[in-house]
Amino acid sequence: MSGTRDPEGGAGTVQERTPPSAPDDAAADGGAGRQGRFWSARRVPAGLLALLLAVIAGAFLYDVAAVRADRPAMAWRRNLARQLAERPLDDTWVLVGAGVAAALGLWLLLLALTPGLRSLLPMGRTHPDVRAALHRDAAVVVLRDRAMEVPGVQSARVRMKRSRADVRAVSHFRALDDVRADLDTVLGDAVRGLGLARPPALSVHVRRPGRKG
Repeated sequence: MSGTRDPEGGAGTVQERTPPSAPDDAAADGGAGRQGRFWSARRVPAGLLALLLAVIAGAFLYDVAAVRADRPAMAWRRNLARQLAERPLDDTWVLVGAGVAAALGLWLLLLALTPGLRSLLPMGRTHPDVRAALHRDAAVVVLRDRAMEVPGVQSARVRMKRSRADVRAVSHFRALDDVRADLDTVLGDAVRGLGLARPPALSVHVRRPGRKG
């Protein structure tokens, strides 16, 4: 599997070519289909966990090898074995350790079961072997620029979510209803032009300068 990223290195599109043996989701769903989110490789959590396990396993392996070589066990392992044997299950430190281990396990399960990469919005497929995604920041820039083209709009702020695009504009002239109607039309076309697999619902709010709402 190979991927290409926008050459500017900033907000843009990401493309991923799937192997020929992968299921043809686009063909099954009539070309566009319901595209799943891109999955993160989780390199940092996986690397930290592997490093931690390697250090712990190495320490135990070294101590076991030392004992096999007729050398006394290290003090930390003797102390650990004594603590595990003598402390009751309802001891505070035992409960704290169990809670930390459970929290770490739940965190790792959450990482394993969720795709991550929330900043990438899946795009509809135009080719069965290629998946593409639009960076959330790029979508925000496009919608903000299109909103600023509407006559009467002084400034615009866009918040892009997976299922909703919230646009708040400030209009310094023209009737607010007329500006809102133009924004609905222009931004509706802009959202469809993004080519997202699941176009977000559009929410437009217009106000005068100096007023909140």
